[in-house]
Amino acid sequence: MEMAGTKSRLTWAVNLAVGFLVLLWIIPTFGLLVSSFRDRDAISTSGWWTALSASEQNVIVRADAPDNARPDGAVWVLTGNVFDSGSGNVTAFGITSREPEAFAPGEVATHARGHQITVEANGDYRITYPEEPSGNRGQRLFVRAESPPSFTLDNYREVMFAEGMGKALLNTLTVTIPATIIPILVAAFAAYALAWMEMPGRALLIAAIVGLLVVPLQVAFIPLLKLHNNIGIGKGYLGIWLAHTGFGLPLAVFLLRNYMAGLPGEIIESARVDGASDFAIFRKIILPLSFPALASFAIFQFLWVWNDLLVAKVFLGTGEDQVVMTGRIVDLLGSRGGDWEILAASAFVSIAVPIAVFFSLQRYLVRGLLAGSVKGG
Repeated sequence: MEMAGTKSRLTWAVNLAVGFLVLLWIIPTFGLLVSSFRDRDAISTSGWWTALSASEQNVIVRADAPDNARPDGAVWVLTGNVFDSGSGNVTAFGITSREPEAFAPGEVATHARGHQITVEANGDYRITYPEEPSGNRGQRLFVRAESPPSFTLDNYREVMFAEGMGKALLNTLTVTIPATIIPILVAAFAAYALAWMEMPGRALLIAAIVGLLVVPLQVAFIPLLKLHNNIGIGKGYLGIWLAHTGFGLPLAVFLLRNYMAGLPGEIIESARVDGASDFAIFRKIILPLSFPALASFAIFQFLWVWNDLLVAKVFLGTGEDQVVMTGRIVDLLGSRGGDWEILAASAFVSIAVPIAVFFSLQRYLVRGLLAGSVKGG
């Protein structure tokens, strides 16, 4: 027997397992968030976990063309900075690939052709020519540089405006919000009828709904699209709202019916004795008490529709006013597959809204899922 006030080993094991799973999801998500604020050079040279520390890297910089040198007394001088952003710290430099770190900042390196090169710690370089130089190919400088942590919003600006993710976000909201609300409204009425209203064939209807839970939605794509075309809906928002409603109804009715069937029958019977109609009972008693189940299905349906690509490809057009975020990300993978900073920003934009929805409603999730599993005597 376990002593009072102590926890079993199984409880500690469960807590550790849950903590591990939480970290397993949080760490990559946080890494994606950090990467979305870094530039291309930072992402390509170091991991996101180094974002708050200075990064050291070896770069090859080509100075300005000798034609740009200006006379300074008896010599010709060319100046510039090795950092595009104008910020960084040079720890060593060189003028040949054999010795890329031969000189410390401030030292003078003499080229075989006679000109002298100096690179300061802040990245400023000075090339001194003994006579007027010519040519349009600048001197190569091998630099080991230490760059401070830097973050930018340019990735999000480019994603939301230049790459069209902002429009895709609005399109996705246009699809997701009605496709979540409509099946909840329809399923709530159906669930109440199946739970508390006597009707012939009620058991068969419940069995049919349970059976529809295991039917792959892909088998309905072609006939449903043909039906939409025949009745004049075609490809558009109305069609995809109806498609998601049909695909989501079996789970919605199943969850809500189980929850409503577990509500205290005495309350409903008392309301009927007082003369309340079924609609009044549904509106004033059932709906307020069923909010956990409604929130549970809302989470599932919202996440499913938000992350959907297949249904959107079938029932929506491909124009800019209809492409959803998942489709836009697929396009970016093809056109910007090497730009990890753009893909990271796009991915985080696509998951930010579902995360907010989940955490705002998650306290109702378990209560709604376990509805009707245990009933009091």
